[in-house]
Amino acid sequence: QVYIEESGGGLAQSGGSLKLSCSATGNIASPYVMAWHRQVPGKQRELVAAVTSGGSTEYVPSVKGRSTISIDNAGSKITMTLQMNILKPEDTAVYYCNVNGSTTWGMSLDAWGPGTSVTVSS
Repeated sequence: QVYIEESGGGLAQSGGSLKLSCSATGNIASPYVMAWHRQVPGKQRELVAAVTSGGSTEYVPSVKGRSTISIDNAGSKITMTLQMNILKPEDTAVYYCNVNGSTTWGMSLDAWGPGTSVTVSS
């Protein structure tokens, strides 16, 4: 089994910063991709940023240049963080952590955390 837990959401002011963290434990085999997605009520969930087990990163244009995603997979727990700066009201959403890859048993893996809410006030 794979367990995912997010933290770091909350209320921030426009122009401020927030750091989201995601921890993943369980039977996760390399290689994998971890990503942050976000969803606003009534809209589809969208990718925000992703990082591979090897450390390669990708960002959507709306957060590129003001966000940094990183991963620490040296131990038994995988920790991914997303540092978001120069926050905008449009960053307001529920943020979800996702792990995509396979388990150590060779089964397909696409696991989601419960989400953490981010509200940016103008």
